[in-house]
Amino acid sequence: TSLAQTAAISQTFLRFLPPGTTPPLVIIYSASTVPVIQIGLTSDTLSEQQLFDFGNYFIRTQLATVPGAATPFPYGGKQRVVSVDINPTALQAKGLSAVDIVNAVNAQNLILPTGTAKLGTLEYNVEMNGSPQSVEELNDLPVKTVNGATIYMKDVAHVRDGFSPQTNIVLSNGQRGVLMSIYKTGTASTIDIVDRVKKMLDFNKGSIPEGLRISTFFDQSLYVRASIQGVIREAIIAACLTAVMILLFLGNWKSTLIIAISIPLSILVSILCLSALGQTINIMTLGGLALAVGILVDDATVEIENINRNLAMGKETVQAILDGAQQIAVPAFVSTLCICIVFIPMFFLSGVAKFLFVPLAEAVSFAMLASYMWSRTIVPTLAMYLLSSEDEYHAEEHAGEKMGFFRRYQQGFERSFEKFREGYRRALGVALHSPKLFAACFLAFCVLSVLLVGVLGRDFFPKVDAGQIRLHMRARTGLRIEETARLADQVNGVIRETIPKDELTTVLDNIGVPYSGINLTYSNAGTIGTSDAEILVQLKEVRGKPTGAYINDLREKLPQRFPGVQFFFQPADIVTQILNFGTPAPIDVEVTGMNQRGNYLIGEKLASEFRHIPGAVDVHVQQAFDNPTLFMEIDRARAQSVGMQSRDVAQNVLVSLSSSFQTAPAFWLDPKNGVEYNVAVQEPQYRVENYQALQNTPISGSAPGSRPQILGNLVTTSTTARPAEISHYTTQPMINIYAAVDGRDLGGVSDEVEKRVQAIEKDLPKGSHIAVRGQVQTMKNSFAGLGFGLLGAIVLVYLLIVVNFQSWLDPFIIITALPGALAGICWTLLLTHTTLNVPSLTGAIMSVGVATANSILMVSFAREQMDEGKSARDAASEAGFVRIRPVLMTALAMIIGMVPMAVGLGEGGEQNAPLGRAVIGGLVFATFATLFFVPCVFSMIHGRRARRPSQPEPLSP
Repeated sequence: TSLAQTAAISQTFLRFLPPGTTPPLVIIYSASTVPVIQIGLTSDTLSEQQLFDFGNYFIRTQLATVPGAATPFPYGGKQRVVSVDINPTALQAKGLSAVDIVNAVNAQNLILPTGTAKLGTLEYNVEMNGSPQSVEELNDLPVKTVNGATIYMKDVAHVRDGFSPQTNIVLSNGQRGVLMSIYKTGTASTIDIVDRVKKMLDFNKGSIPEGLRISTFFDQSLYVRASIQGVIREAIIAACLTAVMILLFLGNWKSTLIIAISIPLSILVSILCLSALGQTINIMTLGGLALAVGILVDDATVEIENINRNLAMGKETVQAILDGAQQIAVPAFVSTLCICIVFIPMFFLSGVAKFLFVPLAEAVSFAMLASYMWSRTIVPTLAMYLLSSEDEYHAEEHAGEKMGFFRRYQQGFERSFEKFREGYRRALGVALHSPKLFAACFLAFCVLSVLLVGVLGRDFFPKVDAGQIRLHMRARTGLRIEETARLADQVNGVIRETIPKDELTTVLDNIGVPYSGINLTYSNAGTIGTSDAEILVQLKEVRGKPTGAYINDLREKLPQRFPGVQFFFQPADIVTQILNFGTPAPIDVEVTGMNQRGNYLIGEKLASEFRHIPGAVDVHVQQAFDNPTLFMEIDRARAQSVGMQSRDVAQNVLVSLSSSFQTAPAFWLDPKNGVEYNVAVQEPQYRVENYQALQNTPISGSAPGSRPQILGNLVTTSTTARPAEISHYTTQPMINIYAAVDGRDLGGVSDEVEKRVQAIEKDLPKGSHIAVRGQVQTMKNSFAGLGFGLLGAIVLVYLLIVVNFQSWLDPFIIITALPGALAGICWTLLLTHTTLNVPSLTGAIMSVGVATANSILMVSFAREQMDEGKSARDAASEAGFVRIRPVLMTALAMIIGMVPMAVGLGEGGEQNAPLGRAVIGGLVFATFATLFFVPCVFSMIHGRRARRPSQPEPLSP
């Protein structure tokens, strides 16, 4: 596999790297690898070392058994190590150096197997005190013998149970602790992972030390559960509203019951099919089912209405059912296929749009096919049993006596509807009297409406309010972590001033660089050093302002309170993090090339220009080139004169400042818990508190006869600046300019960004390249795919109808309702202040199939009327008059079924709201086009053909 090949190749380069280089760790990372829950460890009695130990060696090992969960090393706390604090003064007095201490530790603190000894009749395991049983015993290790006198470890150093220099601090509501992030990997369910993690924590409660508090933060499953519950609620409301609407038209509760039964049965079949394909119940599959609720009644509604029409003609119940089912069997089948076939292009999408909307397409398609199947089987059967017992068309008095309310209501509704239908006939007659004028006006309106696309704005996905804030703070590069923590505490104060106490749940600070590079690999925070801090804020569900309003308040306050400190907000909800594909912002401008300094200057110039773009916020260059650095230039000649080489100087400095574990790792096994801890020989940080102390670092050579020196005698030190972080893209150094969007659509901001990028390309250093990536690039690819899908859906629908009608013209007449659908989509999005995005484009594709379904019923009936000898104009008028009831019933059922989704109530409702709005707008205008424009087109085309000699219309030349 690619993973194994990458790991194997990376291992071959180890021998070319400097000693002490950690072997590369290749991990699988995808866009969905995001934290789904955070675990916090705090205590009033336990130390930070104990908190880190418990999190790393107990909780983390338990979490490793949770399928689909990835748990990097803990954040914060203090890593327990056996600290050998060397005394530079004592070392100089004894003629030793830090390297001598390292050699002594490695030689006399051994964890080696000894073997067995067969003595007499028994076989003994042989053990040896190669490793001391306690940390204090390490102070008694002999280091060196000079002139017969033994120098012990305690003479030149102090061994203690300590911790490595702290580079990462975690504060939970102001209290120091440890943070553990649980990441979702692969196709695992967020809800399943969180449930298993919580179950594991509950199971191990008995093993928790006294005084330890375990808390969970930023549980993304709460948002996912609320979103799923919201979709289910929308589906239930849609089903109830649809049933009420059908009852309004039919006035017959038994007919309504027959139609309503098809909804849960169709959904059940769809769920079974999705399960067979390995899909899970998630927001998108449930969204597809909620989307289909209003459409599922289409087949059953048309059939019941046709059965009732045949009953009204005086036919017997069975005959009326057979005739009613037969008359609309083919048109209903074609209509169902038209709705399903429009989703085929979605299977050819790429990127995140494919993974999001293919499950939705599958859910709708399976439900629609199941609906047609039930309309051919269950619906006629139930009609025979339920409608035959109440022959309301032959025994009106009996029906009125049994269901007086429904009968009286139906009679009143029928009288009103007949008046409406007669009014429609007259209006249609006016349109048919001047069909060319009406058609020209309607087409002109549609063309002008479609031009509104330019003012709608473009987004990839709608923003959601998950009640979480993720703030990144970057102070002066190189700032000590203690100072960064103090600064973060002041920022927390501003946050608590801005957000009312009763609306605030948690403020979590993750300051500095995590101890393991694995954490940096998983995280998209953009941390580059100890001057960085990530502040996570969890709000309560009930709050006075939207989360975005608090973000805007903080975006205005923080730079004023803390000049010189950078603040930028990053996505906190799981959906946006996945859509950003691991980047901290939706717009990522990348400058790549070997000229790092030149590229950095280009990046700074671009960032300055981006800040003037309306709607562009949190603009910053990710890399920093001003990390304070002490450059030590070794005087090689002087070093050689005292028996030393550059390697001796570098090794001694490394041990003194970064501990011996980098190049000569040693371990001490704690017999109490069985954990091996690093043994780190290092000069204590408090001893190197000024420049002079650094210059006094003792240096010893490895060659015999070398004379001990201090660092200041061998090097010349100067202050300079270096890059704090070097990123690569396709093996070349890269500079990232990130930008977020607020108060404007992503497409509008990205267009202006690209203009400025194109303008600066001529100034790029030789060999450098620049590109705009991030969510913007994915949005463009998805839009192109969905645009192609929309055209493909229209073509597929047209070809399907051609096959059914055995004609090229009638299918053309049928799809003339589509311009009305497109116009309706544009107007609805404009009036609801909804941008053009992936969900709304998906709704547009779906509208193509739905809008065609009613048009098929209209044109097929008009053709039947012409076959009976009527003129094209009379046939069109009669088709509109007869088919207005089923057209309005099915259209209103779909529209009403979409209303709960279009409103976008509850958690995550904003995600699918554009889809519902697009379908509603498309259906409203497409229904108008079906009732007026399609009859006019039919009258014009068939009227002209009727005046010509009759000749067959071939399907192919």
